[in-house]
Amino acid sequence: MSTSSHTRRASHPRIGSIQRNGRASREGSISRKRIVSQNDAYTYALRAAYLSYLLQPRTRRTQHVPAPPKPVQRSASSIHDLMKDFSLIRDSKSKRFPHKFMDELEKRLAGVLMGKEKSPEFQEAAVKRSFAAFFNAFTEQSFKKRMEKDRRVEDLVLIFFSNATKELQKGKQPADDSWKLMADRHLALFIRLISLILKEHEWSRDRPELTNRLATLETKLLTNDQDLTAESTNGGAGGSTVEVLVPLSHEVKDMPLVQVVARIFGRTHAQAQSDIESNKSTWTARAALQDIKTYRSLLELNSRKTLRSDDFDLEDAYETWKKAEGPDLTQMILAIVQAHPELAKSSYGQSTPQTHPAAGGSEASDSGYSESSRKMSTSEFSTYVTDQPADMSGITPLDSNPAFLEKDDETFTFIPPESRAYYRIILSNALSYDLKDDSLPPSEATKETPALKLLSKQSTELLNEICLRWRMPYVSRIALFLDVIREKFLEQEVSLDTLDAAFDFIKAPLPDNRKDVNQMTLLLFDRTRWTLQDFALNQQILKSLHEALLRDLYDVAQRCYEQKPPSVGQIIYVLDHHIYDDPSFSKSPEDMAAFSAQLSEGLREKAFSLYKEYLAKFLPQEQETWEFYHVMELGKAVVTLANRIQKRYRKNAEIMGANPLAALVETMLPLFAEDARDIVARILQLSANKGEEVPIEDGFGLYGELVEIRRIHSEALPKVEFAFRIEDLLADFVWRWIKMTEETITSWVDEAVKQDNFQVRTSTPGQIPTEEERHSVSVIDVFASFNQTIDRIVQLNWDNDLQYAKFMTALAKVVGNGIARYCDVVEQRFSKEMDRLTPEQEASANQSRQEKWMQLAKDAWSNKEKIEPFQFFPESFVKLNNIDFAVRQLDKLEHEVNVDACVDVIERNTPPVTLRQRKVNNYVFTIKIVEAEDLKACDANGSSDPYVVLGDEYQKRLAKTRIIYANLNPRWDETVDITTQGPLNIIATVWDWDMMGDHDCVGRTSIKLDPSHFSDFMPREYWLDLDTQGRLLLRVSMEGERDDIQFYFGKAFRTLKRTERDMTRKITDKLSAYIHHCLSRRALKSLLSKGITISSVSSYFNRNRPQSTAQGPTPADVTAALKPLFAYFDDNFAIMNQTLTSAAMVMVMGRLWKEVLVTIESLIVPPLSDQPSQQRPLNQQELDIVFKWLSLLFDFFHAVDEETREVNGVPLDVLQSPKFFDLKTVNFFYFDSTENLIRTSERMASATAARQQSQRNRLSAPAALASVSFGGAAGLLGTASHRKSKSIMLSRNLGTMRKAKEEKRKEAQAEPNDDIILRILRMRPEAERYLRDRSRQKERLAAAAAAELIVRQSIMAGGGRMTGSLPRR
Repeated sequence: MSTSSHTRRASHPRIGSIQRNGRASREGSISRKRIVSQNDAYTYALRAAYLSYLLQPRTRRTQHVPAPPKPVQRSASSIHDLMKDFSLIRDSKSKRFPHKFMDELEKRLAGVLMGKEKSPEFQEAAVKRSFAAFFNAFTEQSFKKRMEKDRRVEDLVLIFFSNATKELQKGKQPADDSWKLMADRHLALFIRLISLILKEHEWSRDRPELTNRLATLETKLLTNDQDLTAESTNGGAGGSTVEVLVPLSHEVKDMPLVQVVARIFGRTHAQAQSDIESNKSTWTARAALQDIKTYRSLLELNSRKTLRSDDFDLEDAYETWKKAEGPDLTQMILAIVQAHPELAKSSYGQSTPQTHPAAGGSEASDSGYSESSRKMSTSEFSTYVTDQPADMSGITPLDSNPAFLEKDDETFTFIPPESRAYYRIILSNALSYDLKDDSLPPSEATKETPALKLLSKQSTELLNEICLRWRMPYVSRIALFLDVIREKFLEQEVSLDTLDAAFDFIKAPLPDNRKDVNQMTLLLFDRTRWTLQDFALNQQILKSLHEALLRDLYDVAQRCYEQKPPSVGQIIYVLDHHIYDDPSFSKSPEDMAAFSAQLSEGLREKAFSLYKEYLAKFLPQEQETWEFYHVMELGKAVVTLANRIQKRYRKNAEIMGANPLAALVETMLPLFAEDARDIVARILQLSANKGEEVPIEDGFGLYGELVEIRRIHSEALPKVEFAFRIEDLLADFVWRWIKMTEETITSWVDEAVKQDNFQVRTSTPGQIPTEEERHSVSVIDVFASFNQTIDRIVQLNWDNDLQYAKFMTALAKVVGNGIARYCDVVEQRFSKEMDRLTPEQEASANQSRQEKWMQLAKDAWSNKEKIEPFQFFPESFVKLNNIDFAVRQLDKLEHEVNVDACVDVIERNTPPVTLRQRKVNNYVFTIKIVEAEDLKACDANGSSDPYVVLGDEYQKRLAKTRIIYANLNPRWDETVDITTQGPLNIIATVWDWDMMGDHDCVGRTSIKLDPSHFSDFMPREYWLDLDTQGRLLLRVSMEGERDDIQFYFGKAFRTLKRTERDMTRKITDKLSAYIHHCLSRRALKSLLSKGITISSVSSYFNRNRPQSTAQGPTPADVTAALKPLFAYFDDNFAIMNQTLTSAAMVMVMGRLWKEVLVTIESLIVPPLSDQPSQQRPLNQQELDIVFKWLSLLFDFFHAVDEETREVNGVPLDVLQSPKFFDLKTVNFFYFDSTENLIRTSERMASATAARQQSQRNRLSAPAALASVSFGGAAGLLGTASHRKSKSIMLSRNLGTMRKAKEEKRKEAQAEPNDDIILRILRMRPEAERYLRDRSRQKERLAAAAAAELIVRQSIMAGGGRMTGSLPRR
């Protein structure tokens, strides 16, 4: 701890209540009975250290006594006999040396020759010669290679013995065999070298048997020889050795403990030597023995100079301590007598039994002296352990004169008068010196404890010796040790880690036997066995440390909000494990609660101060320069700090009852919330005054920061409400962003289309594209922009469901606008591609006017119909794929937005319909241009190529249909949506398309779209008479444009599906001409006229003569008539299949199937009308051929595989449409009489009326009304159609669209009508009157149903008069 932190803690005004007697420092005074000077403490420490030197075991040295040489009788051993042991080794591994052994042996042999071997026996010249001879043979390449391969022990030993023998025989007489014993000796050295190599490289572990055999061989070789080192030890002269005691030098350099005393007291060795010389005569072993005898006598007399019963709380504790002192004193006396046997002689001649020190008994450890001296370190200078018997017969008893025993300061030589005070000073000096000693290495750091320094081994040995001589109890040593640590901790000399280590040091178990551990642990924790003075001192230490630690804890906790604060864990650990766990410490709950409250208040003040610093740091002084960025930075700083504190204290949330995170959020978050509200409001106000707008992204970023802070606020303060509604303050930024998106969505779409070449996206050129590769990039980019637009709002995690639902509603409108634009642009390009001229048409366009007329006249004269296949562009099919992909993506987007949930939220937060009047500003009229009848012929061939253009009264074009070639009764079935805010006059003009020149006007008509006339929202059909000739059928319905997310998605879906249908129709129109050609009455007539001869033609003019039955066409002929059509379909389908997706392909084929049904229907019956038709009915043979064609076409479009029965074409539910079933029923009525048909029609009409009346009686939804209206007044006013309106709400996703289609199909099957009968009756002139009557009946029923529906809607809306408001659903 630094001095500055100590000073700051001492003057802190917030912790006065936890400071004892108002003091602010950690220092506290503990009263002592005696003031001891440093010099006095030094003197007594020096005495004990010197006495340790006097009593230490004497060093003995060996002295050689030479002896006369004796003749040695030796006999050489047979090497072959000695090597027989290796043949008995069973383990093959032990018979061989390990790998790389030869390399190591070569190195060691070289070391012997160079004199690097440390053992003296390898330094002899004769040994080096023998080793050199073997080294030369060993390093020969062939021998070394063989040895590395075999690695046999016997080979190596025998080769060495052979070379050593040769070397030793040199210069010897043949009769001289003295070299044999020398050869054995050198071989033994070689075996020893091998063993050393195996041991040093740990190869001996794997080869224990080899190691044992080598040791046995070495022993046998040395049987007839002296020790190998005898020559060097005894100087080669022989003789014997004796041990003699080394005399004491009485020099400080030989006194380790005296040197320690000098160091810790700052004295030189010379000063210590001088002090010892001057007191050497007094500080003797005899004086030490006298001290022990005096102490024992005082103990028996219960003197105040030793511990007495008054010093203990319990008498039993005193008796236990006193009983344990006797054996320890005996041990000390034995140690002195052993060191100085002369002190055992007594003038009284009495003899005492010789006592071994181990006979002290089991009670010797109860006092805690010997154990405590062994606890801190194991001293090699111990002075009280004896290892031989001692004669104590000369010990004289102490004079028992009480007056002598009560002398004050001169009672003892080595024991001070107040041993506790002296010991404390010595301990303090030793600890201070060791902490400052840089040469003293700290303990090794572990995961639990850092590297620490306490007492050195030398200081511990000195203190052990002092406690032993002064008879300091173990608990007194503990108490005084903690007292010194406490003092140094208060004075900032030791750290908290050192304090913790000191407590662990005294609690650590003894390293000795288990019995001692249990006894010392019992003594430490059984406070009844402590002295009263030690117990009181321990209480004062704990109390003082507790106050100091709490102050440290307060100071450290105040820094908990810093980037790298100091840890409070160590302080709390020391408090919990060393202060509170101690039975001597009493913790007051009231004081702890007060400290917790003060700490919490301090943390709150610190948090407030820190927030002010943040405010000054991140918020400029000038309000004009304020930006959202400053609020965000301030919020980020608060959130970062809160998250850091939460993470930092996630395991231990509280510090002594105070929660740093709670104090932080309770202080900072409310302050920030209030400031953020005021700052944001001020920024917005200043921006409005300047006429500027805050960037939208700044608002979004600010919202994210504020929401995160609110989350933390709600988690930390669940009962405290946030200062303001963030969403209400920043919702304008979202609306601005939506408005900006709405303004740019068109440009996004245009740019995406502009960058697209509408090609399939094949990954590998030449391969057939997959389903996912058949649409181009523009639709992907468009929907990517849609998703990004919606995700931008979703990612805000807007915490206001109503506002979020309104945002999604507005975005749905934007998406709908984008889809409408995309459909418009793509369809324009598609139409341009589909309306291009064929090569023949281009050639005709280049002809002169006269050439064109001549060609038309020629075609008309030859009645030629030129049908050429249309060459489709792949880009056109890709555009249709894009629309199909857009439908699926929009459906996916609709589910992701969760449209139904948005509607539910808005409805729950919107007043009921009866409580509000909803004003509708926009109305959506859906006009379906169905068909036309009896149009004027404008072309020279007696026909027309009609198309319809819708415009308003200002001649603005609103819609245009496709062209129907060569047809005076065309059927378009095209739909257009027109949005208006009030009544609108629509002018419908039918034009005749001409290849050259201007287009001719076929006729005009008009209709007024007035929202007040469509308040029932029921669809109506209008037969509008043209101003020239013929009439036009329009089906009109109205729907109020609502600010509803389901409405916008439905409108977008309907736009896509309508575009998809129109594009599909344009594709099928290119094929419909050939369909009409192959399924026309001309083709039927051509089939029936095959094989007609001249006679049959002449018989035609002879009508009076009976005619023979003509042979009809065979089934093969009927089938062959359709082969060109099937081939035409196959060729076009093959082209389409290369580009169109499966769904689009089925859609095109389904549309062609509808065209087939319409064409066949037109062959059989005329269109529905109230006027008679000039169309001739078919005969039975013709009708059978038509139905055979229908069956063949059904199978062709279904395309069932004959083997797998897998459907490859149009699904069955599409083929079996209501029109298909209507055609199937034609056979039942086609040849029936007119009277029967009229009766059947009347029954069906009555059943329909009864069914409608029954439904009205059940107060159910209106039943299907009249199917069509005919001319006259009803045609001018319009009648409600029996068909259900294809409203936008029914088209809001693929699910609702499929459901509506299925209901329509079921309804058509469940409610048959008489339309087919009425169309058959048009070919019966006698039924003209019935057709007019039936038309009037349908008009009356439709008018009644419409009136009833209006009344019912009025009642459901709240009764009374119609208010003009539109219902919500």
